[in-house]
Amino acid sequence: MSDNDGKKTLGLRGGARSGNVKQSFSHGRTKNVVVETKRKRVVVPKPGAAGAKGAAGPAGGGGKRPAGISDAEMERRLKALQAAKAREAEETAKREAEEKARAEARERQRAEKEQKEREQREAEERARKKAEDEERKAKEAAEAAKRAAAAPAPAPARDDAPNRGKAKEAAPRRDDRGNNNDRNDRNQRGRGRDDNRRSGKLTLNQALGGDGNRGRSMAAMKRKQERARQKAMGGTQQREKVVRDVQLPEAITVAELANRMAERVADVVKALMTNGIMATQNQTIDQDTAELIIEEFGHKVTRVSDADVEDVIQQVEDKEEDLQGRPPVITIMGHVDHGKTSLLDAIRNAKVTAGEAGGITQHIGAYQVKTDGGTVLSFLDTPGHAAFTSMRSRGAQVTDIVVLVVAADDAVMPQTVEAINHAKAAQVPMIVAINKIDKPTANPTKVRTDLLQHEVVVEQMSGEVQDVEVSAHTGQGLDELLEAIALQAEILELKANPDRNAEGAVIEAQLDVGRGPVATVLVQNGTLRTGDIFVVGEQYGKVRALINDKGERVKEAGPSVPVEVLGLNGTPEAGDVLNVVETDAQAREIAEYRANLAKEKRAAAGAATTLEQLMQKAKEDENVSELPVLVKADVQGSSEAIVQALEKVGNDEVRVRVLHSGVGAITETDVGLAEASGCPVIGFNVRANASARNAANQKGVEIRYYSVIYDLVDDVKAAASGLLEAEIRENFIGYASIKEVFKVTGVGKVAGCIVTEGVARRSAGVRLLRDNVVIHEGTLKTLKRFKDEVAEVQSGQECGMAFENYDDIRADDVIEIFEREEIERTLD
Repeated sequence: MSDNDGKKTLGLRGGARSGNVKQSFSHGRTKNVVVETKRKRVVVPKPGAAGAKGAAGPAGGGGKRPAGISDAEMERRLKALQAAKAREAEETAKREAEEKARAEARERQRAEKEQKEREQREAEERARKKAEDEERKAKEAAEAAKRAAAAPAPAPARDDAPNRGKAKEAAPRRDDRGNNNDRNDRNQRGRGRDDNRRSGKLTLNQALGGDGNRGRSMAAMKRKQERARQKAMGGTQQREKVVRDVQLPEAITVAELANRMAERVADVVKALMTNGIMATQNQTIDQDTAELIIEEFGHKVTRVSDADVEDVIQQVEDKEEDLQGRPPVITIMGHVDHGKTSLLDAIRNAKVTAGEAGGITQHIGAYQVKTDGGTVLSFLDTPGHAAFTSMRSRGAQVTDIVVLVVAADDAVMPQTVEAINHAKAAQVPMIVAINKIDKPTANPTKVRTDLLQHEVVVEQMSGEVQDVEVSAHTGQGLDELLEAIALQAEILELKANPDRNAEGAVIEAQLDVGRGPVATVLVQNGTLRTGDIFVVGEQYGKVRALINDKGERVKEAGPSVPVEVLGLNGTPEAGDVLNVVETDAQAREIAEYRANLAKEKRAAAGAATTLEQLMQKAKEDENVSELPVLVKADVQGSSEAIVQALEKVGNDEVRVRVLHSGVGAITETDVGLAEASGCPVIGFNVRANASARNAANQKGVEIRYYSVIYDLVDDVKAAASGLLEAEIRENFIGYASIKEVFKVTGVGKVAGCIVTEGVARRSAGVRLLRDNVVIHEGTLKTLKRFKDEVAEVQSGQECGMAFENYDDIRADDVIEIFEREEIERTLD
């Protein structure tokens, strides 16, 4: 920069430029305004700035110094920069020193660790060599003792100095302690040194070297005395080792293994240590390790598993001469309200239907009927409601003949088809009973035709399935039905062995307040007697009483006889098999094994095996609303049916979760669980006891009672429907077309519109359409008719609209006006 340039004065280059600006106002008013445009002011540096800039250049790394900064300020900044660089260098050096120190410490630790491991290995090697030396010395001493025993005429130990020397050599510890007095001499002469039971604690050297100076058991003392007596009588030969068959389970403790081999625990521990396994007598070892030890001791191994406890249940084939005829088991199946129970009532001359809530069967009933001809028949009456699928399945599994009841005025229904499938799966013969034949609308031909669609061909349609037209109301055709059942039973030639341990199936189970757990059992083989010990599923017990279908106590129940069994320790599952065993210990062991097995299966089924499965389950649970419930029922079958019915209630958004289900009255524990989970308690044919009612009132827990499963499922479905989110439905109420867009101060852009269809409302939602494409959705900020704010504008009228937080509107755009409506949803 030259000196002349430095003398120039500051000023505006080119001066100001003028121009006109047109302003627009409302109602079409405009105004022209004259304005001046000025250029930005430029500050020229002083002449001394060049020198400062040149001085700052090298120090600043060649950078330019900003204009307007003095030399003192620039020098202060340079000093600050140099100080920062020095601090950074010091911190870098400090970090490097710390890292070096840490590396040295790690190296020292590694060296110390290696030194310790080396010393430990050397100590173990010394201990091993010492143990080998001790064992070798023990073997040499034993061989010397054998040679001394085999000598032709050994002198007495008291007068023989060399033998005294051997005794001293064999027991150096006692000589060193100075215990070699007269009394110890007498002990050595009378019973030997090993007979001293209080010689001290067992050391590692003594265990490895077989020193034997530890407390002996009474069995060992007796064996010692026996050997001494045999030696005194001249029998110097050793007893022959007894080889035993050792039953080896999947896991066994060391003490139990020694007991089964009849060996000393110390010897077994020593053998394990020799094989490199350090275990105490209370520790558990696996099957393979135990097998090695058993073979080392010279015994035979018989591997067994935990499931072998069930082998006590005899599964033997009965001989032909032991078999005797038994009554047939007939199951009545069919659709709900087709008259199954009424038909059985007519056969039994009883009134069972009147005792069932709602006139529907909710339990499996078991009855015995004696016909006029003297034939005894065992009947099972199953429910027909859709919720009782599993109960119908159990009825088909234990039956010999299925009587399919179809109403003549209703034909084949869903549960009828289900009953046909159960009968086919169980491979049992079927007899079709066309009921309600007395009604005017009865059409038995349609029933027979409908059955053809399900591969059931009756005799009148040239098939093999017997069909009988009956009426439970008038008694028509009952004799023909019984004759058909007797004929079918005669063809089957049903036989069983009554002279053996009983075996049966649990038809139903319940928890009676006065009698405890009660199971309805259909005896299938053998004879069940009072006092028999039995196991059924995960429960066991002893028969305290047997009650037949008439409520009478009986002493025994033979094949095909249904009875109620009292004396269980818990409520079994319906469908479990009852087996009589010999002892109470066997029954308890089998029940515990089955309970543990079931627990493991439930745990395995409920656990997610991978992290992905856990994450997926958590994601699904987040999106699904749950209605928790707690169910208590009078019998096991009803509880199971209710749980299965409730699990089907729901969809992808909501589901019913049964937290707990059980049999018996509602207790205070159930109320506590319901309070913690925030769920209601559902009682089916049961009631809450006094303490449970008080607790429910205090804690605000709802208890609901039901006696018909239809009502229960409907109420739970209605409650679950309340968890569904309401469906949002949009109703289009109008369309408006934008003619012109105006700018309004304080409002923004306002669309001048004409309502072309419907009505425009201020409270409604709006969408802006451009070329039939939605470009905005929101609400209206204002809706005006002329200058007034209005609530709505009818079709054909002009109005002004402004959108909330949106200004990109153009002429010819279309505004769509709609309203949202919430609709309550229900589960199907």
